[in-house]
Amino acid sequence: MKFLGNMQEYLQLETINSDTCYVLKEKVESSLTVLWFIEDTNELIVDGKQHIFNKNQIVFLTEFHRVSAVKIDKIRLLRFNRPFYCVLDHDTEVGCKGILFFGASQLPIINIPPSELEKFEILWNMFSIEMKSDDSLQIEMLQMMLKRYLILCARVYKTQANYSDVIENSDIVREFNFLVEKHFRSKHTVKEYAELLFKSPKTLSNLFLKMGSKTPLQYIQERKMLEAKRLLCYSALHIKEIAFEIGFDDIQSFSRFFKKYEGVSPSEFKEDKLREKSLTQKE
Repeated sequence: MKFLGNMQEYLQLETINSDTCYVLKEKVESSLTVLWFIEDTNELIVDGKQHIFNKNQIVFLTEFHRVSAVKIDKIRLLRFNRPFYCVLDHDTEVGCKGILFFGASQLPIINIPPSELEKFEILWNMFSIEMKSDDSLQIEMLQMMLKRYLILCARVYKTQANYSDVIENSDIVREFNFLVEKHFRSKHTVKEYAELLFKSPKTLSNLFLKMGSKTPLQYIQERKMLEAKRLLCYSALHIKEIAFEIGFDDIQSFSRFFKKYEGVSPSEFKEDKLREKSLTQKE
């Protein structure tokens, strides 16, 4: 089911399976996608990396993620574009910027707790019913339900990511993640992001330490690595061009950086992925 508004608003609500998994590859400009797995053992390749998702896990994707299906049973897909609802402009309403979407290198995944499952089910059913409506209030109703859906997801994510330990500073962590997503090509040090947040590098490091997560520098470096691997896998750019694209002055520095984190050179990585793709196509 799709909602198409007069001002290019787009909302899609589907239950997809192995026969309709092509929907995962469809491109909608400025869109965000939420996938709710309702059966066990689903295998997807996201940005060249294989992931296994189980029943009642939810993953959050932007238009920049490259997704293909290896094995799926049933997935509830929710996709919307910026004209329908902009999570950046309405962050005070849903609080998902920097965690569910635009959160640097991590792939945001939540597990719906049994105590919250009924809420998700009811909301999905209400969504489905409202998608069939046809009156002047439909878009407002759909936007309201989308906000509720994102709020539920953000609450679960914050609980599972130990945000409770730094709840008074969780907005700083979210903003850091968003800023890394926005500036990773040009800003490469914790100090640069700390200045944007009017904090000290030590304050940022302590916040992430309380969460028991990676360091701020790891987030920065992993986002650069993610972009490098995306471009190596899915673009026709030469390695030198990719190095400049993500902020390196020369190919040698980029190659050292890449090999340090991936264990192989950029050229070896690209060759391996091309070989894997060729084998998959033959099968």
